[in-house]
Amino acid sequence: MLTWVVIGLSIPLWAPYDPTMLAGPRLQPPGSEHWLGTDALGRDVFTRTLYGVRHSLPIAAAVIFGAIVIGCTLGAIAGFVGGIADEFVMRSVDVTQSFPPILLAMAVTASLGPGLGNAAIAMVIVWWPIYARLMRAQVLGLREREHVEAAVASGAGPGRVLGKHILPLTWSPIIVNSTMDFGQVILLAASLSFIGLGAVPPTPEWGQMISDGALHFYRWWIAAGPGLAILSIVLGFNFLGDGLRDILDPRSK
Repeated sequence: MLTWVVIGLSIPLWAPYDPTMLAGPRLQPPGSEHWLGTDALGRDVFTRTLYGVRHSLPIAAAVIFGAIVIGCTLGAIAGFVGGIADEFVMRSVDVTQSFPPILLAMAVTASLGPGLGNAAIAMVIVWWPIYARLMRAQVLGLREREHVEAAVASGAGPGRVLGKHILPLTWSPIIVNSTMDFGQVILLAASLSFIGLGAVPPTPEWGQMISDGALHFYRWWIAAGPGLAILSIVLGFNFLGDGLRDILDPRSK
């Protein structure tokens, strides 16, 4: 995973070819000059695969950040205030999660138009309820603790109680969950690009590259590079999430 981050930051400095320009004969198989061959337009697949991380990682980070900000804010309010606010937030969560994530993301992206920015908005809409539920559960469990009751008895206001005595104790599961979700967001973004609702050509995005490979099924190398890239980065974030869970969960110790 760290390797992909380094590649994404440094690839313009050492990339062998331009990812959007002709680099050799069309549909050339892998060889010494083109390690993963060329696609139907003669572009180097290896270079495009490496450049793909510059789109997949930023969009995943933006989606997770947006989902955490929206979901945790609404979840904290719902769990701490309760009453009408809790009902409104949780019914909104129920409505959003009643749709399959991929279908909801497809519908929102199709209504906004193709593009990575619109796909990111759609994925935030899909993901924020997860963090709203998680934060609400954390707040509900913590607001009955003795230290919170002591803070209320000492005259602390609701904002101080929530911000100082509850929220600092809720972030461990949020961090672990966000790390595990990183790979899932990359998969969903690739899925949207695969069906033409994500990246717009000639953007070197992994899902869009796999879609191009599907049009030339027997030229396996076109889809092999981005497919292996998605596999490696998703596994990397899953392993990172498992490690963080073991570190941050006191019960595992």
